Amino acid sequence: MSGAVISGLGVALPPTTEQDALWDGFFAQHYASGRRGLARRIFANSGVVTRQAAVSPLLEDVSEWSTERRMRRYQDEAVPLGRAAASQALADAGLTASELGLFAVCSCTGYATPGLDILLARDLDMSPNVQRLFVGHMGCYAALPGLGAANDFVVARGRPALLLCTELTSLHMQPAGTGALDVQQIVSHALFSDAAAAAVLTPAARSLPGYQVREVVAVTDTTTTGHMTWEVTDLGFRMGLSPEVPAVLSVHVRELVDVLLDRHGLKIDEVDGWAVHPGGPRILDVVRERLGLEESALAASRGVLSAYGNCSSPTVLLVLNALRRAPRPPRRVVMLAFGPGLTLYGALLEFSTVTPEAAKGMDG
Repeated sequence: MSGAVISGLGVALPPTTEQDALWDGFFAQHYASGRRGLARRIFANSGVVTRQAAVSPLLEDVSEWSTERRMRRYQDEAVPLGRAAASQALADAGLTASELGLFAVCSCTGYATPGLDILLARDLDMSPNVQRLFVGHMGCYAALPGLGAANDFVVARGRPALLLCTELTSLHMQPAGTGALDVQQIVSHALFSDAAAAAVLTPAARSLPGYQVREVVAVTDTTTTGHMTWEVTDLGFRMGLSPEVPAVLSVHVRELVDVLLDRHGLKIDEVDGWAVHPGGPRILDVVRERLGLEESALAASRGVLSAYGNCSSPTVLLVLNALRRAPRPPRRVVMLAFGPGLTLYGALLEFSTVTPEAAKGMDG
């Protein structure tokens, strides 16, 4: 059975700030009472040059805000950002929102009811019969199970789906501290950023050329559940990010990719596009080493990390968007993303040139 085709992508970003400006203008003082030297080194080695923030620490220090205040601001900022990304993806696919059969939203940085799925379905004038799915608590890898669910819907129902990933990590700035967990906060403050990215999936027989979803796979190592956490506190959501994460990925990523490719009779050297979630420089180093890739294979991922930071769930879609806009877009793409569990997700995409007219001819 043919998978759905990603026929449209859209990206929306808050204002951009240089990493050095964030350090000089806020974080140098934020960590002035302790660990300033360590924090400076972490920021300098993050691989991030610029990133985006809907709530910039240069303008507002949210580190002492209550969770309630942060959640109210989340709704204010996430709705227009998500609307912009979704609208762009629909326009890219040549569809109207009223044609959608499924609207799936991924977000772990804010919660409210009615949520983004309901508010944006209203604002974009989707059908009252549109089905909705909200994926939360999955973090950085959420785009891929979201993609899998949207693909399954399109294949089963023959109707288009829209996947939206929207994250506002800037709302979860934490107070400076002194414990081991606070070193993990420094790392997250040096890496994470805000973005929204959306993808429209359409039935293969009714799609223009685009990337077809061949398969989505996953593996979770439940012996390492404490390595990556996202805890709700009175002062927003606090990230736990163990330095052992790259080592765990090193154990599992090669097998995951081999299983994914073996099912389609492919080898690693037959993949010419790699959309790897840039969780940080060491994450990308491990993936490159374990898969035996040339450094050039991860140029798009490192470019996204440099220009946008780690935006959690939208990030891997940002990398895919960079690949498809390259002067010579790849034919086959493997998407990889990682998050709490520890969980690894992979997806195989293949460029499809079957047009609706050609598909009609094959049906006849």
